[in-house]
Amino acid sequence: MVEFELPEVMTDEFMSLIPEQRYVINKMMSEGQLKSYSLALDRSMLWAVFEADSEFEVLEFIAQMPLSDFMDPYVSELMFHNAADDIVHQFSLN
Repeated sequence: MVEFELPEVMTDEFMSLIPEQRYVINKMMSEGQLKSYSLALDRSMLWAVFEADSEFEVLEFIAQMPLSDFMDPYVSELMFHNAADDIVHQFSLN
């Protein structure tokens, strides 16, 4: 899991990169690299849960993010991550 501290003042440059950031995030999610992505209501913090084999791989994912130069990441290795969206209900057609 990565906790990102966001800048107090979001410059025009930061704001202009948000659409590209969203594109990269959506791509990572569709490829299964990113499991969750959450922004604090006050926009001070961002949390992301990655599926990776090492901290180095997580840092490579972060480097792909257009806003990475504006954010201070703190990486924590998780034992597991459960999410309600991960539960797939399969119904019997019989």
